[in-house]
Amino acid sequence: MASPRPAPRLVTTRSELADALTASRRAGERVGFVPTMGALHAGHASLMDRARAEVGAGPVVVSVFVNPLQFGPGEDLDRYPRTLDADLEVCGEQGVDLVLAPAVDEVYPAWPPAVTVDPGPLGSVLDGASRPGHFAGVLTVVAKLFGLVRPDVAVFGQKDYQQLVLIRRMSADLCLGVDVVGAETVREPDGLALSSRNRYLDAEQRQAALALSRALRAAAEASSYGVAAALDSARAELRAAPGVDLDYLEITLPDLSPVPDEPAPGTEARALVAGRVGSTRLIDNVPLTLSSSPGLA
Repeated sequence: MASPRPAPRLVTTRSELADALTASRRAGERVGFVPTMGALHAGHASLMDRARAEVGAGPVVVSVFVNPLQFGPGEDLDRYPRTLDADLEVCGEQGVDLVLAPAVDEVYPAWPPAVTVDPGPLGSVLDGASRPGHFAGVLTVVAKLFGLVRPDVAVFGQKDYQQLVLIRRMSADLCLGVDVVGAETVREPDGLALSSRNRYLDAEQRQAALALSRALRAAAEASSYGVAAALDSARAELRAAPGVDLDYLEITLPDLSPVPDEPAPGTEARALVAGRVGSTRLIDNVPLTLSSSPGLA
């Protein structure tokens, strides 16, 4: 019978974190990191599993920190769920070694911070167009957490695809030395992407939200006929499903640059969608393979 896993060690300060990782660093162990804002679910658990696979016996660190810098006016900072006790249970079940749950003033000694990370042009499209300043907040806190944890590898979910692309670019451009890994999106059996914000949906809204994943599946199924056909199929699904206030539906290359007018057969791409269901904003995406493109719709 396997022995029970020890509970993760909870640390709340920079000094506690450094002390907790001292032995592992001296031993030359690889450090894995999963940054989260808490309200953990099976999708987060899959990120922890991937981090464990990446570092083996090395320590896996999970941060639980609701980052105020990435929330804009009128967004859900105050109502964002804070469930640390339950989060610690999830981390314990996944064999996480350390949980970093700092106070805001531990991460931001001066508020507002005078120095932030500029995401560049990619930070103002897609989600960035709807949420000005969001990605500056995300990259700033991730850079801070990378500096505190100093991981060898950090795992992020592909559901937040634009975030993943930007963090990879930041790590490379700023020579942070962190291998940024993207883990596949975890879905409910009916296709809805797991998200901490799903808990805001009532039963009727949750059914309406399924239109987002259906639209993406339709785009993927039609992608062999080109970008225009894929977008048309996705839009047809959305039109047939009231209850979703569409923000964007786009197909891009994997680095989020535009698809060429005549992509080569087998071109890899990404379909991305965002919309509001009630007062809850949801995002989703899937990979595509394009065969031809008669032109954008």
